[in-house]
Amino acid sequence: MLIVYNIQLWLDRVLWIGLLALQAWAIADCASRKAAAFPAVDRLTKPSWLAILIVAAALTVLVGSAVNIIAMIAAVAASVYLADVRPAIKEITGGKRW
Repeated sequence: MLIVYNIQLWLDRVLWIGLLALQAWAIADCASRKAAAFPAVDRLTKPSWLAILIVAAALTVLVGSAVNIIAMIAAVAASVYLADVRPAIKEITGGKRW
């Protein structure tokens, strides 16, 4: 039984680190984009997205586990930014960050 617990613990840690990496990527990308591009693609403002992503990352760190409803909601926030907002902004700006 201890082996199963250890496997589960390591799997949770790997997922948690991956989730933090995903959130760090989303925060870094959002911070590097032009603020004027966000309203141009009919999305929330840059400060709003940064606040959402930073709070989500902070909650993930506080929870300390990837297998938790709060961490899953935080993963959705980062995924929505990376899958929806980022491509729209990239299309408008031509990939330029500043």
